[in-house]
Order: sequence, then C-alpha cells, then structure tokens
Amino acid sequence: MIDTIQATSSLLTKGIGTTTGSKTENSLMGNAVTAAASTVVGPTFGAVLGNMANEAITSVKNGEGAAFAGIQGTASTREVVDAMLQADQSLKTAIAVRDKVVQAYLEITKMQI
Repeated sequence: MIDTIQATSSLLTKGIGTTTGSKTENSLMGNAVTAAASTVVGPTFGAVLGNMANEAITSVKNGEGAAFAGIQGTASTREVVDAMLQADQSLKTAIAVRDKVVQAYLEITKMQI
C-alpha cells in the first residue's frame, strides 16, 4: 500500500499533460501547470498522504509494541489501552481516507471527456 501511495505522489509532482489540442494549447497548459506548481507553498497532496500513511504505520507498530509489553508485564494496562486506541483510530482514519480517494477516482472515471 505504501508503494502505491509513493507512486501516486510521483504522479502528482510530475504534472499531467493533455493529449488533445494543438501544440500551442499543450504549451500553454504546460506553462500554466509549471506556473501553478511554482506558486504552491507547503507540502504537496502526495506528501501529505505519504506522511499520513507513515504516521499510521508508526502508530500501529507502537500499539503492537505496547501489547507485547503488556503481555510481558512491563507496561501498565492503561498504557496498553491508550496505545491500542491510538492505533485503532489511526487505522480507521487511513481506511476512511483510502475509501474517499477510491470514491473520487471512480467519480473521475465516470466523467465524460
């Protein structure tokens, strides 16, 4: 899943060219994309998704570690429950974002060109 997100982020940072129209239109579109990309301040959409995925993975790993520590008796029940709830929330958020991205993709594929 992470590889797919990284591949998607590379598509977003390269820009999308058009295949229809004249060379002038393609050139103008390319210039517009370049101008828009140069004025963007802050992280890209792909970077935000990648960071979110990495944070979700870290949260799930922390939850697993806390569960093992609880089994070994080195962590309190409260610490284990907090870590597991955080991992559960992160996983639910990642799934909700994935579902919205898939839904948006399906809507785009239904559009007439």
